[in-house]
Amino acid sequence: MSTLVQQLTQLSAAEEFLDFFGVPYAQSVVDVSRLHILKRFFQYMRQEQGLDSLDEVDTFKRLRSLLAQAYGDFVRSTPAQEKVFKVLQNAASQSVSLDSLRMTLPNRS
Repeated sequence: MSTLVQQLTQLSAAEEFLDFFGVPYAQSVVDVSRLHILKRFFQYMRQEQGLDSLDEVDTFKRLRSLLAQAYGDFVRSTPAQEKVFKVLQNAASQSVSLDSLRMTLPNRS
């Protein structure tokens, strides 16, 4: 196992990843979007072609770029808009009519 991979396995919090890769961040963005940032980062990693063929320095640089891109997504947008988690994807496709909500209210006599 490479040194970089060993170091990455020790990280868990979004702040740890951002600090490790030297990506500047606003704590207020991370407080709201920490899991979303990491999920998007791992999505970008899975989509990235040729990571296995890079040396550690180039892998570090590429991963840093992907993490900065993932973080940037949530600087410009919100978790609800980005919909990286299935629950948010499903919620976007559902709607509730006003009439159906009215039917759930107790009857007033």
